[in-house]
Amino acid sequence: MGLIVNGKWVNEWYDTKKSDGKFVRQASVFKNQISAEANSKFTPEAGRYHLYISLACPWAHRTMIFRKLKQLEDVISYSVVKPEMLDKGWEFGADGDPLYHLDYAYQLYLKADPSYEGRVTVPILWDKKTQTIVNNESVDIIRMFNSAFNELTGNNDDYYPAALQAEIDQVNARIYDTVNNGVYKAGFATLQSAYNEAYLALFDSLDWLEQRLSKQRYLVGEQITEADWRLFTTLIRFDAVYHGHFKCNRQKLSEFHNLSNYVNELYQVPGIKETVDLEYSKIHYYASHTSINPTQIVPLGAAQHFDAPHDRDRQYN
Repeated sequence: MGLIVNGKWVNEWYDTKKSDGKFVRQASVFKNQISAEANSKFTPEAGRYHLYISLACPWAHRTMIFRKLKQLEDVISYSVVKPEMLDKGWEFGADGDPLYHLDYAYQLYLKADPSYEGRVTVPILWDKKTQTIVNNESVDIIRMFNSAFNELTGNNDDYYPAALQAEIDQVNARIYDTVNNGVYKAGFATLQSAYNEAYLALFDSLDWLEQRLSKQRYLVGEQITEADWRLFTTLIRFDAVYHGHFKCNRQKLSEFHNLSNYVNELYQVPGIKETVDLEYSKIHYYASHTSINPTQIVPLGAAQHFDAPHDRDRQYN
């Protein structure tokens, strides 16, 4: 995974020498909001926005889940990059970029801002009207999808309710640092001490989540919230990818009773299984990260059955 420097693509991996062997993720840069307010540059309109995603990326996966849950399929179009991320970064699929016939995502970033420098990530929420990136931060995108288009769709389901926001934010903070990003911090560590730190923090949090879900059906309150979907996209990939590829191998997710049943329940929410493609995900991780898998061999792995019955509708104390 390279980056843009001085208007050109540079094929350069993360430099962990400056961070004691630790993987440090770059913060998102495009942070505009879609709003119905009078002075908003980006207003809710059907057909105006396009979402670029990878089916492997858990951050991009969140946005596809919210697009499905909030019935935005006819409001926001989307396209999928190739699973492999090689020397030119994210590459558009066989049919290319549907809007501008570009070859690579970095070209889209430069179209939005010729002075942009940094990593090129997905998801990318694009505005066809002004021909620029609205936002490339998944948290912002799912929250816009959660509420900004309600008047267009009539779907008022709320996954970030005001009464639960403080607790959702608190839970999200730990999950992001130690689980969502934690698997990457373990997998991309280049010193044993950095790996050990990330690995221990990851499984400490998975143990905490297993215990939390022994007492309640969902992470916050008595309904599925943003916190659940943000965790789900990491957990669904855990056994297929992170357990082996990122050396997160104390145990498989399937060996956690509550967490595995929880993933099954969320997977079985109508429309969600259509957003999951673990074969594509495996190709991406194992074929793209040549620094940790130089042969690019994609393991076959055991079949996973997320359609299996779950016990999450049991009584909780």
